[in-house]
Amino acid sequence: MPSIYERLRSDIITAMKARDSKTALILRTLDAAIQRSSMDLGKPIDDGLVTTALRKSVKNLADARAEFEKGGRSDLVAGNSAEIAVLEAYLPKGLEPAQVDALIADAIRSTGATSKKEMGKVIAALKIHPDAGSLDFGAVSKLIQARLP
Repeated sequence: MPSIYERLRSDIITAMKARDSKTALILRTLDAAIQRSSMDLGKPIDDGLVTTALRKSVKNLADARAEFEKGGRSDLVAGNSAEIAVLEAYLPKGLEPAQVDALIADAIRSTGATSKKEMGKVIAALKIHPDAGSLDFGAVSKLIQARLP
């Protein structure tokens, strides 16, 4: 089974051959972000790096879409929504809410965290977990805050 990055590269070629310039541009922009991230971190390109770059791109596009909605720019909102849809096809399937809750409970138990001041320990424990790539740490942070007094 090809990696996410290999699939992305082959889809860029497919889009270019099909003369689908919108999709090709979206995927090439993502490819550039992945390569830039690889160079900045000094790491080889792997699925974890690709997933991180994907999540960052989707988050930036979602933030921009929210601003465009505030400004009443429906043309730009539609473009951003289409771009997000293309990128989300490459994101790995997330964990079920019950699994996320179990991971959080286990991390709180293993770190012995008893207050929100110790939230960093819990997040650090989650980041080294094998399923860390499929966690949305923005949402996880809110769940941890709700659990800790």
